[in-house]
Amino acid sequence: MTPRPYGLLAELTHACPLRCPYCSNPLELAKRSEELPVAVWERVMAEAAELGVLQVGCSGGEPLLYHGLESVIRRIRSEGMYSNLITSGIGLTLERALRLAEAGLDAVQVSFQSDERETGDQIAGARAHDAKLAACEAIHHAKLTLGINVVLHRRNVSNLREIIHLAERVGAMRLELANVQFAGWAWPNRMALLPLRDQVIEADRIAEEESARLRDRMQIVYVMPDFYGSRPKPCLHGWAQRGITVNPRGDVLPCQAAEAISELRFENVRDHSLREIWSDSDAFNRFRGTDWMLDPCRSCPEREVDFGGCRCQAALLTGDARRADPVCALSPDRPLVDAILRRMETEPADSTWTYRSASTSASLTGAPPLENSARM
Repeated sequence: MTPRPYGLLAELTHACPLRCPYCSNPLELAKRSEELPVAVWERVMAEAAELGVLQVGCSGGEPLLYHGLESVIRRIRSEGMYSNLITSGIGLTLERALRLAEAGLDAVQVSFQSDERETGDQIAGARAHDAKLAACEAIHHAKLTLGINVVLHRRNVSNLREIIHLAERVGAMRLELANVQFAGWAWPNRMALLPLRDQVIEADRIAEEESARLRDRMQIVYVMPDFYGSRPKPCLHGWAQRGITVNPRGDVLPCQAAEAISELRFENVRDHSLREIWSDSDAFNRFRGTDWMLDPCRSCPEREVDFGGCRCQAALLTGDARRADPVCALSPDRPLVDAILRRMETEPADSTWTYRSASTSASLTGAPPLENSARM
């Protein structure tokens, strides 16, 4: 029986004023001319509701740069789904926040790169930190629910307690602390982004302490880095089990990083309904359930718990998306991960990274780019 999707991630545009080196967008970014028109997104929202989707995340790139954002939000509300704007905060003025609230937006998740201006702007590749703080104020004035997201990596994880305090000061109801996933732009930057073991141990301790302290005031979701675990995570609760991603071109993906698996072909909402794609497309059925599994996953008693882990991670590390996630201690490919961790501990730290391409970037007030340097 085909499962029901609960969430839809609508990547409205790849245009963005930031150049974060861990961006999950693919290396080949969609051009503005390729973006879906508003009318197609409105149809997609109606089809998502009919499928049973309860929550829609409007993301990018920077979704504030999509010309029809308010119309999309309005359609999400009319279909009875919960809407969450996932944004850098750049360009989210009080006037814009009020318009989005009037359209029916429920919540806003603002991404921060660090707790303080200099480091945050360096990671973002733009002068953005102060504009993010202003966006949080606008969100409160518009009476929208505020969440904060911080991608953790070697350059900012040592500031974890201060990052949590920042989220507390700006009045966030939820703080998502996810260690970087190595897909998109993070994959070529992995040796500069992967935290050291001592950093991970300390961050885990701090996250537990602060979660207990703020239990009644702010929900903290902390995600450990995959490479330091011994068992894989059930990526999005399993391939094509609960979530759908639609990218700016209209391609429909089982997860936002699925384009890392080069052998897959993704159907497009211009040509097929969301229901057809969810139920019948090869990309969604290729790794759905457990029948596709090879050993050791096929014979593992936890195969319906972790579903073999992350298919994109398996593809990137081994070249074969069917293999067990190499972070698993039972995987024959675990030595690949261990070799990376040994290299991290024994070689000088990689001090350079490649910023996300500016080929589809767009500037919004308050975020002029920094000097184009990848050395930190």
